[in-house]
Amino acid sequence: MRGWNFTLSIDQRASVPIFTQIAHAIADDIRRGRLRPGDVMPGTRTLARTLGVHRNTVIAAYAELSAEGWITTESGRGTFVSEKLPDPRPRRFAAIAAPTSGADAFELRPAVDVTLCRPDMDHLYNLTGWPDPRLVPIKALARAWRRSIDRRGRQVLSYGDNAGHPRLRAALAGMLSATRGLVVDESRVLVTRGTQGALAAIAHGLLRPGDVVAVENPGYRRAWQMMSLTGACLVPVPVDAHGLSTDHLAAVAEQHPIRAVVVTPHHQFPTTVTLSPARRVRLLDLARQHRFAIIEDDFDHEFHYEGRPILPLASADPAGSVIYVGTLSKTLAPGLRLGYVAASARVIAHLTKYSTLLDTHGDHVLESAVAELFEDGEVQRHVRRVQRIYRARRDAMAELLRAEFGDAVGVTVPAGGTAFWVRVAAGIDVKRWCRACFDQQVIVESGERFSFDRQPLPYIRVGYASYREPELAEAVRRLGAALKIARSPMSAPLAALA
Repeated sequence: MRGWNFTLSIDQRASVPIFTQIAHAIADDIRRGRLRPGDVMPGTRTLARTLGVHRNTVIAAYAELSAEGWITTESGRGTFVSEKLPDPRPRRFAAIAAPTSGADAFELRPAVDVTLCRPDMDHLYNLTGWPDPRLVPIKALARAWRRSIDRRGRQVLSYGDNAGHPRLRAALAGMLSATRGLVVDESRVLVTRGTQGALAAIAHGLLRPGDVVAVENPGYRRAWQMMSLTGACLVPVPVDAHGLSTDHLAAVAEQHPIRAVVVTPHHQFPTTVTLSPARRVRLLDLARQHRFAIIEDDFDHEFHYEGRPILPLASADPAGSVIYVGTLSKTLAPGLRLGYVAASARVIAHLTKYSTLLDTHGDHVLESAVAELFEDGEVQRHVRRVQRIYRARRDAMAELLRAEFGDAVGVTVPAGGTAFWVRVAAGIDVKRWCRACFDQQVIVESGERFSFDRQPLPYIRVGYASYREPELAEAVRRLGAALKIARSPMSAPLAALA
């Protein structure tokens, strides 16, 4: 409570004396955890001034609480909540009925199955495909952030443009035009809180209960969940070595009026395959024929290492069927929570209203700072640098996996991205291996996490971008140790990955 005015509810018109009301309220706050053992209590003068009562009234209340054992006073230090609390049913104060532990006064809708990012897992080797935050140009970002505050403090600290800071939208439009082949300007870009914020705005702005949404299988579960929250009906479409099966999609479209298709055509998540040219053409044709939207999630466009980068579907879409989603989470860092949507001006204006309800205005200080990094060429230099680093790490990881596991895994080197989709040999319990990996301080994801119906898949997803080569070597060594444990019939029970 230090530094804040501690408030209580008292009734000057009640028949119960004020000092008794104060004592009762504080005892109840200790019971329910608002005040915890060892907390510093406000001084009698301060609390009397806050409550608008005489100091002697507060002194009398504290005397009652001290007699009951709820608080202790130490000369020269102050008054504290007792470390050893009395019986929860004290002699003087009536107990207040509380909900049964774990119960609420109302019903919630069913919980969603979400893997949470836990700060206490920082010491682990997290091989889930994250970028390396150590490579972020932190000093340049900090300078730009300070300049944003110093030069534009009033502007960026007020509510701004609902679609995002105009400078960042202009910078993103320039990048998309130059590197993705999109014909966009500031009016056709919406800044969001990462990819998830973009998908949330699209789902709520596009879908209605009962709408059919086709999704890749295996694929990105959080995108599926976001679509499902609107009441949409999801239909899985298989993915093979050439990407999303457009023949299967065409069959679905003949049976159901599809509202949208969610795809990751550049490096399919999680398999890393690239949608073939023939299927790209077919997908765009199907969208025009059946009038459905294509939600293109191009989450790691910058990291393509073999040959020329593949342009997005949106670059070959004169009909305007594609809603393009990108992110700076891989380019810079996930914690910045910066994503974007590119579409027609009409669609962006529509989605901006939904985004405003979901997130109001975003972080205009950060957006202005990142815009400056684009304008100064800092982001462009950073991307070129990490492309070289991530490619080297990809190649090193491929050699490490082959050397450690031999025929136990099949390693196909992806053309881009930040992770491998590793095939596991028959006879290896993938889920058990992943649990053993966690015991070895390594996090990898089993194939079933990406399966639409949670069916086991003989794959694991292994990231490589977030660690230097010696760190990758240690992580792979631990993966090998985990595999030996998982294969042992006498191994001890494995800790579950929460």
